[in-house]
Parts: sequence; structure tokens; C-alpha cells
Amino acid sequence: MTRLSGNHEANEMSEGIKINPIYADGEDHEIPKYQMPQDGMSARAAYQMISDEIDLDGSARLNLATFVTTWMEPEADQLYLEAVDKNIVDKDEYPQTAAIEDRCIAMIGDLWHAPDPSNVIGTSTTGSSEACMLAGLALKRRWMAKRRALGKDTERPNIVFSSSVQVVWEKFANYFEVEPRYVPITREEPYLTPRGVLEVVDERTIGVVPILGVTYTGIYEPIAEIARALDDLAAASELDIPIHVDAASGGFVAPFLQPDLVWDFSLARVHSINTSGHKYGLVYPGLGWVLWRSKELLPEELIFKVSYLGGEMPTFGLNFSRPGAQVLLQYYNLVRLGFEGYRRVQRGSQQTAAIIAAGLDELPSMSVLARGSELPVVAWMKTADSNPNWNLHHLSSKLRERGWQVPVYPMPDNLADELIMRAVLRNGFRSDLAAVFVDDIKRAVRELDVLDSPMPTSSQVNGFHH
Repeated sequence: MTRLSGNHEANEMSEGIKINPIYADGEDHEIPKYQMPQDGMSARAAYQMISDEIDLDGSARLNLATFVTTWMEPEADQLYLEAVDKNIVDKDEYPQTAAIEDRCIAMIGDLWHAPDPSNVIGTSTTGSSEACMLAGLALKRRWMAKRRALGKDTERPNIVFSSSVQVVWEKFANYFEVEPRYVPITREEPYLTPRGVLEVVDERTIGVVPILGVTYTGIYEPIAEIARALDDLAAASELDIPIHVDAASGGFVAPFLQPDLVWDFSLARVHSINTSGHKYGLVYPGLGWVLWRSKELLPEELIFKVSYLGGEMPTFGLNFSRPGAQVLLQYYNLVRLGFEGYRRVQRGSQQTAAIIAAGLDELPSMSVLARGSELPVVAWMKTADSNPNWNLHHLSSKLRERGWQVPVYPMPDNLADELIMRAVLRNGFRSDLAAVFVDDIKRAVRELDVLDSPMPTSSQVNGFHH
């Protein structure tokens, strides 16, 4: 939570919002900013006041920083409005929403090649963050149970991932007291490698977490190779370490764009997978999914029973009350688009990424790292021999002048002195917009390249959190 401080805070607290009586439906009083007003206002005035203020936010459609869905069909919008008041945890009161959630889990399990989709178990979540917490907790509890059965202690568990992992796994390790072991990425291998995994795992490793779609670049980590290395390790030792795949972004891309890629439950070592329905699942935020390949891989102690259609239904999650509308929107997409429809949508985003990558190729000052060949994501760096008087933060600020929100990141750990810029292409971002975006990049680079002295750095140079 952001707090103001000092005299500025006092001044802000004393300020109010003056309501124009003609514009705001007869209202003519001042509304305090940080206190509940004594008297209310008309619905129209309240709506108009807030609507005007959020116009200052950036345009969601021009936000190339986010993976989150920013457009759905009008029919989906209508369904959302009809279902936004349904509390998904109330299985007894909303049994059909619960039944539809089950259908989604079965469909996703089948999409991810679960050996027996009828035996797969999973749940919807508020996003991949909650899904990762549940998956990590299941890994820890299963490791603890196995250690106890062998008469060993359960102290100092660890979990392994690359240094480019999303911050949610750092949170998991902190919240649930698990040592995070980061395998550093390199310029040559900007992903988790089997060799790196084998160097850090031991008998206290609860699991390895490769990423299907690294946040920085959109590339897939080599999950099948990592699984094979762990299989070999298990055959040669007593270390039998499971994999959880963080497919927050790639879980709804790889099955459609890279159908021959082996990464999911077709690998016996993959115990669980998470994805974000609100990313390439094409649903408004916030919705995630986490599935286990079979029911015995989810510790019974994490499951609670609730009343459902005269019987009991298993439920598990960190959150409680939340809207069921997003689950219904996921089901809408699954039946509305089908496999072929999803393939066309994701292919369209990938083709749009290719347009942007090709445009960047025409700029000598830019070096493209990711072209959208895996996730529909384009990432690029500034070349070492280009004009040193500006950097990618300056380019990001120039693009904001045209409404574009494009993130700039330092790479992790030993590559932290290198900046990359990234554009995420989503459903609804058309090829004609991509052409405009490329033209605006070229125009901004031309303006920056003529600088004969360093570009001033100010508070207006923005970074992004992934």
C-alpha cells in the first residue's frame, strides 16, 4: 500500500474533489478524498467522477507489458455480468457452477495428456500465484510424509528453479519456509538446464519447477530433458524428485502451437501443472488452474469436504469467497472456440509477434532475443555499438507519449546489467496495430539516435514488475 508522508500528506488529506453542479447532475458540494463523505451523491455523479479519473490510467489494449487478457467477446461480457454475483465456494448454493468447474478441469487435464482424465484432480484459483502456492505446498507435504515414513527429519526442505523464475516462487519459499535454490541463467543458456538442476538437488529437494514460458523472453525451459535427467538420477540413487511445471503462460499455448512438444503429464515425473486462465486461456482476470496428474499426488490433508448435491465435494485453496464468473468464462471459451479455435487465436498472436520482430530487425540498434516462436512474445536488447546517449528506459518513455506501455527489465542475477524490452501479444491486438507500433518504435529510435549528449534520467523513466 502506498502512503503519502509529511506535509504533503496533510495537504492531500485536507483536499477534496469539487463537484460541478451542471456536469454532475445537480451535485455542488466537495467530496473528501480520504474520508467517507457525510452525505452521498447520485449514482450518475459517482459513476462519472470515477470514470473520468480512471481515464488517467493507460489503455489496456495498448498495454504490451501484461500477459493478462484485455478483450473478450460481447457475449462473454454479458455472461460475466450475469454471473459476477456467484460465490464459487458456495458449492451447495451454486451447484451448476461447481459442475462446470469440474468440466473445465477434465478438459484441461485431457489437453495436458493426463493418463486418466477421469482421475485427474485440480481446482480453479484466483490466478497462477495461488495455484503455485497450492502446488508447492503439495510438494512439501508429500516430501515430509515420505521423510517421516523413512524415519528421517523434515527440516530444511528446498525447491529448485532458474533465476528467471516468477516472483511468486520466491513468495512461496518465504511463506512456507522452503529454501529457494536458483540455478543462474547465462546469455548462452537463458533457461533452466538439466546440468544446473543436477548440481543443486539433494535429498531435501521437494521438487523442481521448470517454466513453460519464461516471463522475460517467453521461451520454454527444456522440461523433457530435465525430466530425463531426474529419471536417470532416480535410477542411480535414492533421489526421486518430482516436477511441477509452471505453465502460467504456456499451458494454453503449447498444446495448440507446439503440439509435438513433450512437457506435460505425458512425462510421468510431472506431478502437477499450473496455468493462468486469464492469460492465454483468454479470460478476464483473475483466474488460474492447478491440476495433479492423479488424485494420490494431492495429499489428503489439504482437501476439505463441502456439501454438494446431497453429498460431499472435495475443495482446496488458499482463498475463499471469490466470483465464479471467470470459471464460466473459461468454459465459454473452451466450448465456443474448441481446439481449432484456440489454435487460430494463438497462431494469430504469434503471427503478430513476427511482424514486430521483423520490424525490429530493420533497426541496427536493436537485437531481437525472442521472436514469438514459442510464446507470442517479442524481446529485444539495445546493441552494444549503438548510440550510448540513450537506453531502453528512454525508449519506453518515448513510446508512452503515444500511449504504448512497453516494459523494460534488467535480466536476473549475473546478467542484471543487461536491459531487455518485451512486448506481449494477446488476442485482440491486431496486425494493423502491430504495424503502427513498429512505426512508433522506429520514429522514437530516430529521435533518440540523433542525441549528441546523454539523455537526462528523471523520475519519469519507468520500470515494470513482471
